[in-house]
Amino acid sequence: MTAEEVLAELRSHASKKHAAGQAHFGIVGANALGISVPTLRAIAKRAGRDHAFAEQFWQSGIHEARILAGMVDEPAKVTKRQMDRWAKDFDSWDVVDGVCDLFVATPYAYEKAHVWSSHKQEYVKRAAFTMIAYFAYKHKAAPDADILQFLPVIRREAGDDRNFVKKAVNWALRNIGKRNRRCNAAAIKCAEQIRADGGRSARWIAADALRELRSDAVQARLKS
Repeated sequence: MTAEEVLAELRSHASKKHAAGQAHFGIVGANALGISVPTLRAIAKRAGRDHAFAEQFWQSGIHEARILAGMVDEPAKVTKRQMDRWAKDFDSWDVVDGVCDLFVATPYAYEKAHVWSSHKQEYVKRAAFTMIAYFAYKHKAAPDADILQFLPVIRREAGDDRNFVKKAVNWALRNIGKRNRRCNAAAIKCAEQIRADGGRSARWIAADALRELRSDAVQARLKS
């Protein structure tokens, strides 16, 4: 398949009805065709890993093509400049989360998570905490210290009440706390500190995280 053939296939799957349904879940990116993620995954599997394809898909400006770009790109060929360039184009949480699945596998992921964690742009900042959430369960062999270094960052940014930021901050905190017993204790302590810091967003993040991290289900899994 050529990149042009893949883009043509994407357009053939366009669905106004599905696009309207996506909008209900806050998927608001420009040029959305309304294609389901399972369909995109099937196309990505056939297209195969290809860095050049990924760049063409991204440059197309098509919402789903940008998600597909994250699926087919080769982490070893992704550069810092590319990460920054793509991040500037983020305009929907699903593109952010899909592309960060690629970014988290690059050598620059930890650096970018720190840098973007205080970014002014909502979706770039979300990307930082999405990557932190991914670190916690994807980087299983990483030392706990590599993951726990982000708890002060989470606490610092817990006061940001923008919807797609606070949800990602919460997600990152919960994922760290579900990693193992040591991380669970550290995340619970962080959540208690966030709650004490005050603020509507901070209180919501803390309450939601504490509810899950102290739950019988999570505690039982960590003990086993």
